[in-house]
Amino acid sequence: MITNALTIDVEDYFQVSAFAPHIARADWDQCECRVARNVDRILGMLDERGVRATFFTLGWIAERYPEIVRAIVAGGHELASHGYGHQRVSDLDAKAFLEDITRAKSILEDIGGNPVIGYRAPSFSIGTSNRGWAFECLAQAGYRYSSSVYPVKHDHYGMPDAPRFSHEAHPSLIEVPPTTVRAFARNWPASGGGYFRLMPYALSRRLIARVNKTDRQAAVFYFHPWELDKDQPRVPGIGVKTRFRHYVNIHRMEDRLKYLLKDFQWGRMDHIFLSA
Repeated sequence: MITNALTIDVEDYFQVSAFAPHIARADWDQCECRVARNVDRILGMLDERGVRATFFTLGWIAERYPEIVRAIVAGGHELASHGYGHQRVSDLDAKAFLEDITRAKSILEDIGGNPVIGYRAPSFSIGTSNRGWAFECLAQAGYRYSSSVYPVKHDHYGMPDAPRFSHEAHPSLIEVPPTTVRAFARNWPASGGGYFRLMPYALSRRLIARVNKTDRQAAVFYFHPWELDKDQPRVPGIGVKTRFRHYVNIHRMEDRLKYLLKDFQWGRMDHIFLSA
């Protein structure tokens, strides 16, 4: 049986890119932070099934809640970087990006006590316009893999023509994209997030199984701690599309994850893609 990669992007609800026009970065410290309790729930679910995963964690979160980082490492999971302050790579230049990923890596390693070699860009914001210098910066900072280029067409991110599976992005760095399924001459998302909440679970299961059976590849699945939190504060003033994308089927997420953990074999990104 193929082992798929289970990944969690450790950020809180108020740090979601779609909420940036409504929640100022300067106000984050005044928001109710719920990430610690949600990560604790996730760690409990994984422990019940004996699953080890990769946690792409914000440096901002790690600084304020170091106990989250220590619990991730103590549970045998991989600690990886989601950057420092959830700034999209497409909003930075090379100098600012290098500073961000270096700062995050240093914080995570100091708290977790293990090397941090994996990175995922906020909102999958590495693409055609910046991938050259972004991958060069990641390699320079000491990362060995990225999971930041989503090979789909989306209004906020995506690079539809990018390779669908793990490939060399730089002589010392591989890119491991979130999973897609190829059908009707385009790539379709099959790797979690809002799509997992929107689609019936049976369809998500079928798509992952197809990647394992037909493509003979490990799937890369992702979700966020806030997606399990049906009681999170509602953000006022957001548009209909943003509200739908963020809150749809949150009340069903935990049960769907439990099915997912039971139906497939899961592991850490580094163990699956860097084990050779």
